[in-house]
Amino acid sequence: MPGAKLVAPIAQSAAAGRRPRARNGERESFVYAIVRCGGRQEKAAVDDVLTVDTLAGEVGSSVTLPAVLVVDDGKIVTDPAELGNYRVTAEIMGPIVGPKINIVHFRNKSGYKRRMGHRQRYTQVRITGIDGAAKATARKKA
Repeated sequence: MPGAKLVAPIAQSAAAGRRPRARNGERESFVYAIVRCGGRQEKAAVDDVLTVDTLAGEVGSSVTLPAVLVVDDGKIVTDPAELGNYRVTAEIMGPIVGPKINIVHFRNKSGYKRRMGHRQRYTQVRITGIDGAAKATARKKA
């Protein structure tokens, strides 16, 4: 096409995967954690919204999720003693339901047919903070 601008697919994918750079004078900081919630593990960063199995609590209340692994500015923490210093807090946003699953039982030549449906209940949480990085480094220096 005349006048159309072509962009190489490799350049698009490389630009999409990059994190935004810090402004002049600011230090880039990136902290995330792998948390255990409801028999599964989820990657959580501050302001992420996660869908987890149903949690007890009111909308707007705060919950603490246990961390399995923490990445703090490139430093990977997996030691249970050090993970005890980290706290991943989240705010409950509310209950939601998952997609509808249709279940059909059928037995050939016997006239048996049965239809059922199911929608799993979940809770949405927003990660409000990953605290403890400063405490862990302060204890090591002391």
